[in-house]
Amino acid sequence: MLSRTAANLFWMGRHLERAETAARLLDVGERITLLPNTAEGYRNEWESLLRASGAREAFAGRHGDAINQENLVDWLFFDQGNPSSVVSCLGQAREGGRIVRTALTSQVWDALNTAYQELRALERQPRQRLDTPMLTDFTTRHGATVRGAINATQLRNDGWHFVNLGYALERADATARLLDVKYFVLLPRVEFVGSGLDNYQWQVILRALSAHRAFHWAYGGEVTASKVAHFLILNGESPRSLLTSLYEAVWHLDGLARRYGEQAPATASVQARATLDALMARDIEAIFDEGLHEFLSWFINEVAGISNAVHEDYLSGRM
Repeated sequence: MLSRTAANLFWMGRHLERAETAARLLDVGERITLLPNTAEGYRNEWESLLRASGAREAFAGRHGDAINQENLVDWLFFDQGNPSSVVSCLGQAREGGRIVRTALTSQVWDALNTAYQELRALERQPRQRLDTPMLTDFTTRHGATVRGAINATQLRNDGWHFVNLGYALERADATARLLDVKYFVLLPRVEFVGSGLDNYQWQVILRALSAHRAFHWAYGGEVTASKVAHFLILNGESPRSLLTSLYEAVWHLDGLARRYGEQAPATASVQARATLDALMARDIEAIFDEGLHEFLSWFINEVAGISNAVHEDYLSGRM
């Protein structure tokens, strides 16, 4: 497969997953504002989303210090100047799909194009008619439709591996960043640990990741920090956990290596497997002892390194 085609398929998967992440961040913010204010105040809860997504400075360049729900919805959903907004990501995914149209089944293209056309219609509606839950539902529903079409109709060839590799790496990064929202001042004081507020905030993270019911199937009973963190980091049955996402990335890299044989580059595969081994060597107690934020920062940097290696191995035209 040409590196240009591979790159468009890889980034199509990444942009589709990134659009869902932006919508899920909005869902977290919406749910958190329903809580009584913490000592840090209302603004802090929205700012935590910006800091966890690494977009605080870019947002300030657009909206200054006006960190509120209206501006966050505009930034994370509608702003075409934000490359990680829902509008930007779905637009880039659709454009990437258009460029490699012949590598997609008609069902995948129809699902992708329908999502884009309905998004354009949504942009033309008055903003006061669009609440955050509806925007989140719109994004996750269309994302699921496109992903279902990919997995139901695409040939399991190298193109399929590139799309799903993009999905897996972006999902790993997104889950880590959404977990990091919990660190960024949602729980501002140590005395809140184990409180009803603490447990509610963990439930917010689960619901934002569409994982609330699956968590209770897996663990039942009480929602605690260690259980939720284990579910979203180390539980291989959790579809959005860091472990599952990284394992899928390794699996797709191995699939590409099998298809390309001796000419297949190994840097990304070796790096991904090393990160997976390091992750599997940890337990949740060690992660909390290390510091959840410190661990997540390490993991986000590892995923970025793997992504760069994928680019060098397969997408730069050097293979």
